[in-house]
Amino acid sequence: MNMKKILTLVLVSAIGGAITLGAYKTFLEKEPQVVVESQDETPVFVPTNLKTTNALLSSEAMDFTQAAEKTVHAVVHVKNTTINNQVTMQDLIFGRGSSQRAQVGSGSGVIISPDGYIVTNNHVIEGSHSLSVTTNDNKTFDAVVIGTDPKTDIALLKIEAEEDLDFVAFGNSDNAKIGEWVLAVGNPFNLTSTVTAGIISAKSRDLSGQSFQSFIQTDAAVNPGNSGGALVNSSGQLIGINTAITSQTGSYIGYSFAVPSNIASKVVGDILEYGNVQNGILGVIGGSLNSEYAKKVGIAETEGFYVDDVTESSGAAEAGIRSGDIIKKLDNVKINKFADMSGFLNAKRPNDVIKVTIIRRGNEKIIPVKLSKRDVEKVDFMGLELREIPSKAKKAYGISGGAYVYKTTNREWFEKLGLQNGYIITHINDEPIKNIDDILKFKKENIKNGLENSIYKIGVINRRGQKERFIFK
Repeated sequence: MNMKKILTLVLVSAIGGAITLGAYKTFLEKEPQVVVESQDETPVFVPTNLKTTNALLSSEAMDFTQAAEKTVHAVVHVKNTTINNQVTMQDLIFGRGSSQRAQVGSGSGVIISPDGYIVTNNHVIEGSHSLSVTTNDNKTFDAVVIGTDPKTDIALLKIEAEEDLDFVAFGNSDNAKIGEWVLAVGNPFNLTSTVTAGIISAKSRDLSGQSFQSFIQTDAAVNPGNSGGALVNSSGQLIGINTAITSQTGSYIGYSFAVPSNIASKVVGDILEYGNVQNGILGVIGGSLNSEYAKKVGIAETEGFYVDDVTESSGAAEAGIRSGDIIKKLDNVKINKFADMSGFLNAKRPNDVIKVTIIRRGNEKIIPVKLSKRDVEKVDFMGLELREIPSKAKKAYGISGGAYVYKTTNREWFEKLGLQNGYIITHINDEPIKNIDDILKFKKENIKNGLENSIYKIGVINRRGQKERFIFK
């Protein structure tokens, strides 16, 4: 067979094969089926932008090992032994008195100095008969309470060690950013040296609903036993003391809360220097702005703190802040709600000077204010000037709490109830009044609805030391 015939045969074979394959693809082969599963879960959206994807990968690859290493050796396990009086069935049968039972609770703490000072939560050590602290290298020490502040839930402990201890330095919680990576280090469920990671979800969270608290919220896993442990940033700086979780089960379900380090550091400093916590008072009463509140007071601003009233002789009054002003900033901290303000002020002391940025009749002003002391604060309430109870009155009446009526211009209460100077308000609507903080709390909670409409009962001690009760409704 010559070369020409061979080439012709190859060409015909190739054409025949192509026709056969085409016919199979067209008429015989079935198309592949695409199956879409029906799911109730939220679909996952994967970014397709190459730059964005790389950024996400770099975040996931962030190295927390150095921050964790710096922190785990400074976080301790705190054991609190309390003594409870219990009456058992046998005690009742045999006529015995109550028996004492030891109960052990546990939490965490953070060493903040090489000589053994430890910060933890007040609720971790509250009611303790004895305290022990175990470090990460399994050394156990007896601990003593140096001071506590139930309001901020911070306590300061001290242990005596023969050598310098690893510790964590306080960072500046005001500089912490939403979305910033953080580590929570503690001892959940008695598991020592546990490290979890998350981000800062929000700042200035108030769990009480009374605008007294200002927590850092994170999504780092925190469980029972983590209380008093460290919340640190990626540099290993202490920016919070883990304190609480929101849970229906008692365990972590996605949110945890920490006392900001600026507040904890200030409380510790006050305890060491003064023996108690020094509160700096701005002296303003009002509410956080929103659309509804702004409409009520007739302004266009919907962010900031609206000043309804100014406490006489307070730092705000002395500096010239007045009713109708809108506070937008304290120093460089933006104020959107009262928790922003209380969080900032909880880290300040009397006589500290702060810059208050206000809006007054549409114009912005910066006013320096010297924070006043608690003992000069007076509260105006329903035409009454209320102060803390003088020590002589406490001793004479055998009481420890209440609000002292220093001056009254409420003619109706004077004429109808006989309420006058020297009376002590002990209850409002059957709720005990322990001090003028409780008056401020009541005033703040009810100022929008009108104080007069919110009061239906008042309990007092008159100038003869007799208890009286006035019912308005």
